Amino acid sequence: MSVLLNRQIEKIKRMILAEGALVEQALQRAIGAVENGDTDLAEQVVDQDAQIDLMEIDIEEECLATLALHQPVAQDLRFIVSVLKINSELERIGDLASNVASQCLALADLPAIDIGPFGLAEMTHQTQRMVKQSLDALVDVDEELANQVREMDDLVDDKHREVYVIVERCVRENIDQMPQLIRIQNTARQIERIADHAVNIAKDVIYLARGEIVRHRKARARAAKL
Repeated sequence: MSVLLNRQIEKIKRMILAEGALVEQALQRAIGAVENGDTDLAEQVVDQDAQIDLMEIDIEEECLATLALHQPVAQDLRFIVSVLKINSELERIGDLASNVASQCLALADLPAIDIGPFGLAEMTHQTQRMVKQSLDALVDVDEELANQVREMDDLVDDKHREVYVIVERCVRENIDQMPQLIRIQNTARQIERIADHAVNIAKDVIYLARGEIVRHRKARARAAKL
């Protein structure tokens, strides 16, 4: 690897890790805002989203410039491709964290409702762990850690279904709370989607580690049998 390409790789690595740290902070704040009804914290998350968007653009431009100027191959090329994909996943997590914060702000304008019984806490904390672990896997290019993130997604999916069932029951029993219940269901949906993006980052780490694309593996297996 040339000295200039090595410097570019290190620069991009620092940039994607900085974006990851900011996204992780936004998610942490969004979850805290929902759990504590903290509108000030929620507004910080909404305001922070623009910064994440700008970081995504900067990283994409840096990656494209590196591809054009240095024409990396093998592991270096795989790294750039992985960063481009992970960059997009992180930006989406930032958007979804902002959406979660917006649900908190909307709930604050409605009559108070206890969100404890809906089981959001375990779901949100599991998702937060998934995002953190997927970024840890990226730092160390740790395939085992990435696979653990993929396995953790099942719990989030289960909890999301449980929230839906509880909300559906509460709608029948407390129709006057429909606006609050819709916001709670929307929050659960945003959290579930964040977990999916964490899984996508984990899959990109696996690609970076061994050059194998594991997305849609089941679909490819089914197609092969046709």
